[in-house]
Amino acid sequence: MTASIFTNLFVACVVVSFSFSMWLTWRQIRHVASHRQQVPNAFAAAITLEAHQKAADYTCHKARVNAIEESVSTVLLLALTLGGGLAWLFGTSATFTSGTYLLGLTFIVGLMVATSVVSMPFELYRTFIIEARYGFNKTTWSTYLVDTLKGLLVAAFIGVPLLLVTFWLMEKMGSLWWLYVWLTWTGFSIAMMAIYPTFIAPLFNKFAPLDDMALKARIEALLVKCGFQAKGLFVMDGSKRSSHGNAYFTGFGRNKQIVFFDTLLARLTPAEIEAVLAHELGHFKRKHIAKRMVSTFAVTLIILALMGWVIDKSWFYTGLGLAQAGTPHVAVSLVLFFTVLPVFAFWLTPLASLTSRKHEFEADAYAATETNAVDLVAALVKLYRDNASTLTPDPIHSAVYDSHPPAAIRVAHLNKFASVH
Repeated sequence: MTASIFTNLFVACVVVSFSFSMWLTWRQIRHVASHRQQVPNAFAAAITLEAHQKAADYTCHKARVNAIEESVSTVLLLALTLGGGLAWLFGTSATFTSGTYLLGLTFIVGLMVATSVVSMPFELYRTFIIEARYGFNKTTWSTYLVDTLKGLLVAAFIGVPLLLVTFWLMEKMGSLWWLYVWLTWTGFSIAMMAIYPTFIAPLFNKFAPLDDMALKARIEALLVKCGFQAKGLFVMDGSKRSSHGNAYFTGFGRNKQIVFFDTLLARLTPAEIEAVLAHELGHFKRKHIAKRMVSTFAVTLIILALMGWVIDKSWFYTGLGLAQAGTPHVAVSLVLFFTVLPVFAFWLTPLASLTSRKHEFEADAYAATETNAVDLVAALVKLYRDNASTLTPDPIHSAVYDSHPPAAIRVAHLNKFASVH
């Protein structure tokens, strides 16, 4: 392949994927807005027209901002590659640093700063404008700044050693460097699953043992019934940052923990909480977590093997705006590859979404066998209402992006179990 052919292929993929994404966003906004004036019949008894319209406006507002951000990000992508931005940044880094590894770190940190300057205004707008306007934001400026600082420190503490090891493996392990990097990254991911609940999550939130004894007894009985072992039941102060509610599992192996947002416990009845937890247990019982881990590791292996193939191809660098003079720095190869990868991987998004929705249906079915499906439906409707989730997404947009089934389809699926229960 020649550099010019690869350049044309890259530009074509950027144009087609961006145009398709914008078309999907336009469809989503138009579809949600056109159904704004009437609550779907399946939800009319539980969700008011005012709440439905709030969800529609919230969805459309976020979609418009996402479209603007994607447009800016696409311009930045072209500026960094064909516009020579990465080449300039690497050259500038080389004037301030010496040493292979320090140069690589300086280059990557510089890129992170540049991309953060572009993305941060959108993050701030979402948090302090959109989320605040619709009554969700509880984050103060001081909390935001402290979270940002903590995040940077954690990223530096964890990321710098991982990058240095990656650089070393890419330089020293010959043509199979990608296999050693994959083994390192896989081991790192597994280790993070084990240490995150104990050492990282408490840096950002407070976790208190569940003190509602009646609810705790109910949940423990469900865990025994489902054959699930958990190290503890905890309540997280999610209300410190947002009024959105959630629950999740964290940890690995015998160190698994169940975490409820305090906002979720405040909204749902004990029976509804049990049903939501049964759904999450369904993901474990149907081995969705293990399947996702295996698929993630497999995809990462394929991606790194692909990088191992293109890393010594001159057309890869010159076709993306970097004049190759000798062997490129490993940091340049790493950054360039993962900068352009999303352009080519975009078309896998519908497949990932389809798999995720299939898992959600299976977890719902499991919950309906272990608890009352009526309670899970009631919980979901409350969460749709309180989180301002649209009940009328565009079908094509949803098929491409949504990890969960549309509300109407999901509730109809659960109601089949409720009628049998």
